[in-house]
Amino acid sequence: MKNVLFVCSQNRLRSPTAEQVFSKRRDIEVASAGTNHDADTPLTHELVAWADIIFVMEKAHRTNKLQKKFKTSLKKARVICLDIPDNYEFMDLELIGLLKARVSRYLS
Repeated sequence: MKNVLFVCSQNRLRSPTAEQVFSKRRDIEVASAGTNHDADTPLTHELVAWADIIFVMEKAHRTNKLQKKFKTSLKKARVICLDIPDNYEFMDLELIGLLKARVSRYLS
């Protein structure tokens, strides 16, 4: 079973939506977190080390936050940028469609 982590800035809209959408799958474990210090669930070294695949919503999440602050914990995880801007509400139907289209191919 793969551990999949979804990351955005605040862990309020995009990554919790992704966690909710993909939590129904039985072949993966999912979690979500935010890169900002005041995120609902802040990203930790433990979460990064737990993950086999990390989906970040924007390039800045990968380069500015994940690879700089959590480099020592990124030993095994594959990091994939979904290029989804912060333009959606929680469980927005368009966001769900984007997530399914961009994530599913990596979780076959």
